[in-house]
Amino acid sequence: MASLRIGIVAGEASGDILGASLMRAILTKNPDVQFEGIGGPLMIAEGFNSHFPMDRLSVMGLVEPLKRLPELLRIRRAIKDHFIAKPADLFIGIDSPDFTLNIELALRQAGLLTAHYVSPSVWAWRQGRVKKIAKAVDRMLTLLPFEAEFYHQHNVPVTFVGHPLADQLPLDNTGLAQQQLQARAQLALPENGAIIALLPGSRGGEVKLLAPDFIAAARWCYHQRNDLKFVIPAANDQRRQQLETILAEHGKGLPIKLVDGQSQTAMTAADVVLMASGTTALEAMLLKKPMVVAYRMAGLSYFIISRMVKTRFFSLPNLLAGEQLVPELQQDEVRPEMLGPLLLERLTDHQQRTQLIEKFSDIHQQLKCNASERAAEVLLTMIKTRQSA
Repeated sequence: MASLRIGIVAGEASGDILGASLMRAILTKNPDVQFEGIGGPLMIAEGFNSHFPMDRLSVMGLVEPLKRLPELLRIRRAIKDHFIAKPADLFIGIDSPDFTLNIELALRQAGLLTAHYVSPSVWAWRQGRVKKIAKAVDRMLTLLPFEAEFYHQHNVPVTFVGHPLADQLPLDNTGLAQQQLQARAQLALPENGAIIALLPGSRGGEVKLLAPDFIAAARWCYHQRNDLKFVIPAANDQRRQQLETILAEHGKGLPIKLVDGQSQTAMTAADVVLMASGTTALEAMLLKKPMVVAYRMAGLSYFIISRMVKTRFFSLPNLLAGEQLVPELQQDEVRPEMLGPLLLERLTDHQQRTQLIEKFSDIHQQLKCNASERAAEVLLTMIKTRQSA
């Protein structure tokens, strides 16, 4: 295949991970590809030309983005204008649908080939968005099988590619204990004793809303069992400063270790994980970790979204299983007297842990499909088909 230009916009850390892996897979198949648009540090390390800092797009909720609307609109217009003036062979939006789908729609209407990688939660809420998606993309690439089923039902071209995390993490469970010991050594955590990982999110808004109650839940557990240790991974320097401030106010006297990044290592080191809802819950499932998942938004955003949701569950392990494998708590339920007992139950019920690992392993097998290579093959085939038309 000849030299190619591929535009990509990724809006947050999880998209940066997916984008970097996708770039590597594409370059393996065709080394002569230039990538540009908006990406994070992992994509940039692979040779990506980012026109704007990716973290300017990382805003959560419905109401919160309104505060940054002029800047977001300016960035979006600049990306549209750039690719209309200098058309790429393919434009890919990675997640961040409220930002990227509008770009995809404009570019496809201008004649560009477009794809979207990672389905928005259209199957869960605001299902009418599927009409816009059908107009905006030539193909949807989904990470989860039930998402592809939804698009098939609505006649949107779709390919289920599997999840890259399922490819990266070992399916074999026989080495879990050894992996835990190695992770503890890497983080300088005690080799013996129970450890609970606290992951209140990677965005500032998430940490503000969840971290104080996560730390209060740790204190509740510590009062029941003073042999417990806790670890919190900070997603970046800003989150570390934020967490240090919160710990200074709420975490005095607790054996909590704050580490830089290394969220996967922190979860591997732990016996149980308390986390914000999101992709990290999928990661914890693939690591075969018992967990409690919490979700909290600003009041107005939650008031709006909760009335649109069409699913029984919000955490990915439960959505994939079609049953409640892990506890989910949201809004006012996220308080220490509810979180604490659930954490200790998952720490001490060994039969429950064994059954959970078996179910997590079954889901892991379903998602292990060489996702990045599969996605790269689909996308390059799209380009080849367009060029030969």
